[in-house]
This record gives sequence, structure tokens and C-alpha cells, in this order.
Amino acid sequence: MNRRETLKALGLAAAGTGLLISSCGPETKTNADKGATVKVPEKLPGVQDFEQERNNKLNAEHFFNEHEMATITVLADIIIPKDAVSGSASEAGVPAFIEFIVKDMPDHQIPMRGGLKWLDVQAFKSYGKAFADCSEKDQIALVDQIAYPAQAKPGMQQGVSFFSRMRELTLSGFYTSEIGVKDIGYVGNLPGIWDGVPKDVLDQYGFTMND
Repeated sequence: MNRRETLKALGLAAAGTGLLISSCGPETKTNADKGATVKVPEKLPGVQDFEQERNNKLNAEHFFNEHEMATITVLADIIIPKDAVSGSASEAGVPAFIEFIVKDMPDHQIPMRGGLKWLDVQAFKSYGKAFADCSEKDQIALVDQIAYPAQAKPGMQQGVSFFSRMRELTLSGFYTSEIGVKDIGYVGNLPGIWDGVPKDVLDQYGFTMND
């Protein structure tokens, strides 16, 4: 199953470019309009020319601003922090994945941008700072109020909905990345060693190794 099929299976549709897998060796180019360097993933097997052209176009565009990306990075690492087994969500490239997905699937754009704004408003009310500028303790305290839908207080439903979407995108991005695949221990198909039919099976049917 390639990355496009994996994302379809997760209900997120196809990115088709191996955005987060470092082994794909993405090249870079300069966006002349914004002076920014963007990743241009190599074309993978099974990706058609028109798909690659569209993916490259989306990669060259920018949806989230710098502050929004910083907030997404903080949230992603709260959801999947670095541990003894694997790197964090941001190390797996999840923020870039989310940036791509909201351009590939525009229905995410308003809920995500609105949710990020909501989060900052709540952070300012409680701590006098934008969420990304709060201490880790305060960030966790705010996230705890929206991470558990059944326990959320009235008036927090927009935050609950946003965080559920953010969590889904983070998990999907992480577990379709190289780091995430290694984290779950999936190794795919491996070449085996064929030593022939076992002797007990041969004996059962009256055969010998020379037959």
C-alpha cells in the first residue's frame, strides 16, 4: 500500500507524494514570489504526472502563517511527544503534513484556522498570552479542557471539535511517516528463506527429499 492508498484508508484522501518520509529524498526550490524555500518531493512509483504537478503546486503555496504553524507544532508535540521509542510529531514532519492536507482538502481550512484562533483567545483569557507563548504547564492545562469530550465544560465545544480534528490529523500524519511506521514496528514484506518442504510433511505423504 503506497502513501496515497494509506491516506485514503484513513479517510484523509491521497497526498501521494511521500511528504514525510525522509528516505524519499525531497529536493528543494525557491518560491520566487515569497522568497521561501519549499520542499518538492520526488515523484514516487504509481504517482501520475498530473498528480505530481498538482502536489508540487500545493507544496509551493502557503496557507498557515508563521504563528499558526508554531501553534500547530506545539499541539502536535503535545499529542505525540518524543519518547524513548521514537521522535515527536514535529520531528516526523506532522506540521508540514497538516499544512499540505488543508490545501489538498480545503474543508479543513476554516475549522483549523478558527480553532487556532479560539485557542489563542482562551489562552489570552486565562494566561494573558497566545497559546504558543504560554508555559508548557499552562498549555497542557488548556489542552486538558478540550482533549476529553465527555468531560468538557459547556462553552468549550468549539475547542473540543478543533482538538479532535487536530488529533486526527496529527495521528494520521505521524503514523504514515517513516518515524511513525518504525514506532509501530511495521516492517512490511521481508524476503524469506525457503528450505524446502519440511521432512515431517514429506514423510506424511510418502515422499523423500529427492522426489
